[in-house]
Amino acid sequence: MDGLLIVDKPGGMSSHDVVARARRLLREKRIGHAGTLDPMATGVLVLCVGQATRLSEYLLGEDKAYEGMIRLGQRTTTDDAEGEVIATHRVPPISEEMLRRLETQFTGTIAQMPPQFSAIQKGGQRAYALARQGRPVELEPRQVTVYELRLAPVGSEASAIRHLRICVHCSAGTYIRALARDIGEALGCGGHLVALRRTQAGHFTLADAITLDRVEAAAREGQTESLLLPMDRAVADWPAVHLNDNDAQRLKMGQAIVLPQPVALPGVRGEVRVYDSRRAFIAIAHWDGKKLKPAKVFDAAPPLVR
Repeated sequence: MDGLLIVDKPGGMSSHDVVARARRLLREKRIGHAGTLDPMATGVLVLCVGQATRLSEYLLGEDKAYEGMIRLGQRTTTDDAEGEVIATHRVPPISEEMLRRLETQFTGTIAQMPPQFSAIQKGGQRAYALARQGRPVELEPRQVTVYELRLAPVGSEASAIRHLRICVHCSAGTYIRALARDIGEALGCGGHLVALRRTQAGHFTLADAITLDRVEAAAREGQTESLLLPMDRAVADWPAVHLNDNDAQRLKMGQAIVLPQPVALPGVRGEVRVYDSRRAFIAIAHWDGKKLKPAKVFDAAPPLVR
C-alpha cells in the first residue's frame, strides 16, 4: 500500500498518535508524517504511506497556512493554552491602525525565537523535555518567512478586545505559538495561542483531508486504499518525464539516461518526476540538461484513480 493520506487531525492528539492509529487501521508499518502539528492544533496533517515515506523530505519544507486565535494579556510557559499562565497584564485599547502596523512588522523574513517547549534538539534532547525538567534551554533565533499575516479583533470595542483572529501563510519551521507570543509582546501585554487550525500544507488543503473516523469506517470495510492519494501528488508541481519501456528499465537499474531531443526539458534543471509507458510513477531523477540520473526509484504500480 503506497500513497498519501491527508488527515484532518483532531485536537488533543499528537502527530505521533495519529501516525500510530493510521498504522493500526491501514495495517501498514511504513507510515510517517510530513510536518508535525501540536496536540492542541487541528487540520491538515500529511501522512506518507509505504514507498511514499521516501518522499517526506520533499514535503517537510513546503509552505504552510494557518488560522488561529490569540488570547491577549496572558503569557504562558508554552506560548499556548496548554501551558501555565506565568504573567498577566492589562490589554491596551487596540485600533485597526495598530493591527495593520503589526501585520507589516511581522511580515517578511524575520528572526523568530522558538518556544521553550518545542521539538528542537539541544544536546541530544528535545527542548520540551529539558523545559519539563525545569532546566534552562538556550535556543537560537531562526530565520522564517511570513508571506501573509492578517489580524482581526474579536469584538468591536477597542477597549474591550481580548482576542485576535490570526491568519498566516508562512515558510516551514514557523512557530505560530511564537508569533502569538511576539504579537502580544509588541502590544505590551503579552499573549498566547488558544486555537490553531492548519488549513494548508504545501499544495494539500482541508479539501483533501479526511477525518480519522472516516479512515476507521473504511478500515472496517477493507477500503482504506481508496482513501490514498497517488504518491506522486507529493511532487505534482515538478516537471514530468515519460520514458519508454527500455529507458524506464535502465533508469530503475541505476543507469543515467540521455533523453532524445523531443523529450528533453528546455530550461529545466534539477529534480523531475519520472513515469513509464503505463504512466506509472517510477522515480525521482536529476536532470542536468543532458542526462537523467536516478535519485529515488520506486516499485511501479498502476496509477491510483484519485
